[in-house]
Amino acid sequence: MTAQTALQLALGFALGGLIVGLWHGGKRKQAVVLTRLRRRQPIPELQLREWISSAPQGWLVLDGANRIEIINHRAESLLVRESSLAPQLHHLNDLEPSAELLHLLELCRNTGLAQRGEWSIGRADLSVRVMPGERGWLALQIEGSNPLKLQLQQQEQWVSDVAHELKTPITALRLVSESLSLKAEGRQAVLVERLEKELARLQKLVGDLLDLSRLDNTLASPSRRPATLDPRDVIDQTWSTLQELALPRGIQLRVEPKNDQARQVCVEPARLHQALFNLIENALRFSPDGSSIELTIEERNRWCLIAVRDHGPGLSETDLDRMFERFYRGDPSRARGPRNGSGLGLAIVRQIALSQGGLVRARNHPEGGAVLELFLPRA
Repeated sequence: MTAQTALQLALGFALGGLIVGLWHGGKRKQAVVLTRLRRRQPIPELQLREWISSAPQGWLVLDGANRIEIINHRAESLLVRESSLAPQLHHLNDLEPSAELLHLLELCRNTGLAQRGEWSIGRADLSVRVMPGERGWLALQIEGSNPLKLQLQQQEQWVSDVAHELKTPITALRLVSESLSLKAEGRQAVLVERLEKELARLQKLVGDLLDLSRLDNTLASPSRRPATLDPRDVIDQTWSTLQELALPRGIQLRVEPKNDQARQVCVEPARLHQALFNLIENALRFSPDGSSIELTIEERNRWCLIAVRDHGPGLSETDLDRMFERFYRGDPSRARGPRNGSGLGLAIVRQIALSQGGLVRARNHPEGGAVLELFLPRA
């Protein structure tokens, strides 16, 4: 790959982001025209370098051996303490990359999917988006921390602290409500039953928040070797719990392939059970009565892909953008089953995937319904 090709790769990602923005703004026709122009007319290398050099974000382009092909002025200001050292940069190792960044690069090359993460340089935490190219080439878009991000981090920490404080009094209140239910009669019994349901829902919400807090502080580590197991064993256990909700609605679970083909994945069993429970429960919520949930297991290079498909109304553009955010709940009219979740289930799945060295993504199936895909390392 030549330097010009690398430049075109980097600019292609930038233009791709512009196209997506136009698409979301309802300007599909202009996006198509822009794509055609980019394909028909090669952009001069000098012009590409000028655009990348003046970009407000930091840009770093690496070849398959992590040699630095392109680094713009913004990236230099974020990554290099002294400007005089910039000409001496030839390899990523010259920038002393963190273990988290190296993991993102490996994950991006192995999956062929863009990754997001952080790059710690001294006391600064930089936001990094890693995008794959051909033959192992990568483009890194780098941005400094901003006040909004710091505010969100403080908010998450505050929510975690509150969840810890609420755990004990909620447990005490549930014990009191259970004691009252033994003596309550008539109208009081109805009120106590409602109280127990709300306390149970609040306890689950607090439990989910504590789970997210623990997962936020758990990074995938090559030195930590999780268990090797067949995901279908965990799927059977998970479905036995959710079957009580599915049977009254006539919903079945279909798993492919059957047990005659071995599938092995490296993951903590409890975390896989939690992720599958949330994925299948989400599919149940949007599945029409009498339909089926299809769960497929595939091997893709060094990854095991577990895909859960429902036959519901599919995902809107907003859902695709935000469904893994905390407390996000889609359009209520799209749900076919009870909506008693906390809005944290899929956020927990995302954090579990990251903590196990994988990822999760969502898409609409060409024949209808939504597909949620969980990538985990193979054994």
